[in-house]
Amino acid sequence: MGTSWSARIVDAPSGCGAAIADVLASVIGEMSNWEAGSDISRFNGSAIGAWVPLPPGMMTVLQAGLAMARLSGGAFDPAVGRLVDSWGFGPSGASAPATRPNHPSPWTAIEIEHGRARRLADVTLDFSGIAKGFAVDALARRLRDLGARHFLVEIGGELRGDGVKPDGQPWWVDVESPPGLAVPTLRVALCGLSVATSGDYRRFRLEGGARLSHSIDPASGMPVANDVASVTVLHDSAMMADAWATAITVMGHERGMALATRHGIAARLIRREGGGGQEYMTPALAAMLD
Repeated sequence: MGTSWSARIVDAPSGCGAAIADVLASVIGEMSNWEAGSDISRFNGSAIGAWVPLPPGMMTVLQAGLAMARLSGGAFDPAVGRLVDSWGFGPSGASAPATRPNHPSPWTAIEIEHGRARRLADVTLDFSGIAKGFAVDALARRLRDLGARHFLVEIGGELRGDGVKPDGQPWWVDVESPPGLAVPTLRVALCGLSVATSGDYRRFRLEGGARLSHSIDPASGMPVANDVASVTVLHDSAMMADAWATAITVMGHERGMALATRHGIAARLIRREGGGGQEYMTPALAAMLD
């Protein structure tokens, strides 16, 4: 996934290391756009209109991604791969949009039924805004199956905590803040809870002094330019926390936080304002911190 992982396990059952490696290899084999032989690459290269059987994990992520696309009005779009690639953040390594993909709503060109899916137009899947969260959930499930009850797992800044530390304290985590912005530290206790953060400082490049984020707005076909520096979401599911963080980032502080508020999502957004950072918080998160 182009990032790191870690796991802290209290009284770790035997076989945890091999189990973690197996889960991560499975997710990469299904959902990595950088692996030519992955299931997602195979699907993206399939003929338009051809049904392609998908493994259960990939189907779970696709269904969740399409549901979030409907909920967010397409701000989160699991079929935005062509746009991501055209801006240089995909496997082709392009640095500028040579030919701008022109599908107005890529996710609507994906159809699923009975464990299979097909493309109805030349769009491609990209799970970069949801797959890490799915992998965190998958790791947690595997560890619980092995008998682990107290652990903290992390992939690229997306975390899940179960149980407590040996001293009886919950897994306290300081949420990453955007570099260079003076904002309050957000410390959360992960006990049967996940947290995901999306930020414009993680994957970006500078062109003509402008910061081009890897997060693409499907509505404009451009990298998001709404001054959102980071979005953090707490959720029972790391996959959904990941997807919500991406959706809010694309929608911006007004629309995104309003949607999160309506759905009772615990979220914090940091916006670049006047050379500094402005913090926004949904009521659900504020209530958790009281």
